[in-house]
Amino acid sequence: MCFPPEAVPPPLPESRVLVEEPPASFDLTLEAADGTELMATYALGPGQGGTGVLVLPDIRGLFDYYRNLTRSFAQAGYSAIAIDYFGRTAGTGPRGAGFEHKPHVLQTRPEQVRLDLRAARDHLATVSGATAFATVGFCFGGTQSYLATTDAELGLAGAVSFYGGLDETKFQVFPHPADEAPRMRGPLLALYGGADQSIPQRLRDEFDAALTAAGVEHDFVVYPGAPHSFFDRSHDDFTDECADAWERTLSFLDSLG
Repeated sequence: MCFPPEAVPPPLPESRVLVEEPPASFDLTLEAADGTELMATYALGPGQGGTGVLVLPDIRGLFDYYRNLTRSFAQAGYSAIAIDYFGRTAGTGPRGAGFEHKPHVLQTRPEQVRLDLRAARDHLATVSGATAFATVGFCFGGTQSYLATTDAELGLAGAVSFYGGLDETKFQVFPHPADEAPRMRGPLLALYGGADQSIPQRLRDEFDAALTAAGVEHDFVVYPGAPHSFFDRSHDDFTDECADAWERTLSFLDSLG
């Protein structure tokens, strides 16, 4: 588990709050091109058009943290939709706090995630008028965020990854990100905790070098002393880091518009 189910996103920087109350989020079921039904949730920003945010959750899939996160993005002016990964293996029904996610993670492949992202993109375009799209992913979803940039049909304008894993041997369900760098498209923003033992400096350096060699525009930010999942379960202890991560993410999205 990346963090407990009652965790909430860190607050937006005050300068980034465009509407006083976070907009409502709406749950729905989408259908991917292979016929899979998947859960999703979205929230709409105050305007139409612009850049839409495709949120890729952590390893547990879609739950309330990500519903709240879509509302935070909407409060900052960006319509956002978050998807679940496990429609093919767990269906779309309710899941309790004891949901055993790992067996489903082991059956999840990047190609499936990209099909699901296309369905989410199309829905968000319809309801928000968004004309460009960026992924923002966390943990397992952070890795999927890197990999989604290889999908020309998805056509991302950019991608953000919070502590996206770089070790393909952990679950053996995605390729080594550094090997995929020649097929990635920037710009990429990657945010890491310096004390995250699951993503050591060695792997960050390897990925950085591979992206540089491939000519992929990217920016890596490492927060010294911050652990994995600093943006959720530890955000009360890393308020400055979380505020900076919010600002960098929103500024990145601003740059795409």
